[in-house]
Formats: sequence, structure tokens, C-alpha cells
Amino acid sequence: MVRYKHSFYRVIESHYPKNFTDLIRNINVTFLQIYPSIQFAKTSTNPMDRRMEVAGYFLATIQTLDKAGESYGKIRKVLLEIANDYVQPKNAWQRFSKKIPVLFVGKPFMRFILRKFGKQVSKKDHPDGFVANLITSKEETLGFGYGVDILECGICKLFKRYQYERFTPLLCEVDHITSSLAGLTLKRTGTIALGAQKCDFRFERKA
Repeated sequence: MVRYKHSFYRVIESHYPKNFTDLIRNINVTFLQIYPSIQFAKTSTNPMDRRMEVAGYFLATIQTLDKAGESYGKIRKVLLEIANDYVQPKNAWQRFSKKIPVLFVGKPFMRFILRKFGKQVSKKDHPDGFVANLITSKEETLGFGYGVDILECGICKLFKRYQYERFTPLLCEVDHITSSLAGLTLKRTGTIALGAQKCDFRFERKA
């Protein structure tokens, strides 16, 4: 089983023990229907596109629960639990590794890595993928030295394609969880999912 599915299975079973088997079967069938739309991510040269497979499984889960008559609020609760379970470090090394980039922001070798990463994410490899600008100016990043502006969001495109864009902001909430695990507080003025021209990621170190 693909690793991320463990989190989906655990949380869905905890909420729907009686309907678990049917729900998972329906989610997997729906995901297979979505998969051709996100298959490009496996070979994309833009590393941000790699998150499209998990996003597709989130979409399949949302569609399945929505068609089963579940409320928006309950779907949000289930999805955030899944996301939290998925991104949580499973051991001490993983906890430390999530904070490594933060510890070395501003160091010469990290600037080299970020320049390379910035070139990769700024290029649109596929029309349905991501495009982003990486920012290292302290003046533009609350003094931190690292920020990201997402100019085109592959997840927004995917959800819109399947007419489920009203649920896209739920995945934006996950960014706060991942930032916290890295020892950061995410500061953001807008997201594409909520109508902004870009998703601006700015960070502050936790006190």
C-alpha cells in the first residue's frame, strides 16, 4: 500500500467503522478515475507537482463523502485529521529532519540549494501543475530569508476541473500544520483558492 493511504484508512475507519470497507472501495474507484488527470506529476521536473497524487486522493475522498451525504463540516474534520496524521513525524529523526532547512536558512550552501529549487518551481512543466516564485530577500520575507509565492496552483486546477473547488481551501489549512512542524508560524495574506492572485507563504520562527 502507498504510504499516504495508511493515514486515510486509519482516520476513515475511526469515523466510519461500519461503512469503512465500502467507503474505501468507492474512494479507490474514484481515485482511479481522477488519476489520468494527475499522472503527469510522476515525471514532472517541477518538484511541487509531486504533491498532486496525494491531492488526488484527497479529492477522491471528498467526492466519496460528499456523495454519501456528509456535511462540509464533517468532511473538513475528517480531512484535517488525515492530513495531520500523514505529516506527523513518526520518529525522532523525522521530527528533527523537518526542522533542518529552517536551521540553515541563510547559510551559503542553503542559498545554493534554494536557488536550484527556485529555478525548478518557477517553470511550468505541465499546464495542470504548479508555478511558483521562491523569495530569499529578508525585506520581502519578514526578515526570515525564505518565502514562496505560488502563482499557479495545481491543486486548485484539479479541484476546479472536477467542480469541487469549494473544498480546495481545506487543503490550504494543511500548510499551517506543516509549517508548525518545521518550527515556523505561517503568515499569509491570501490564497488562490479564496480568490487571491497568488498564495503568499511567509514565515516567522516560533518563539
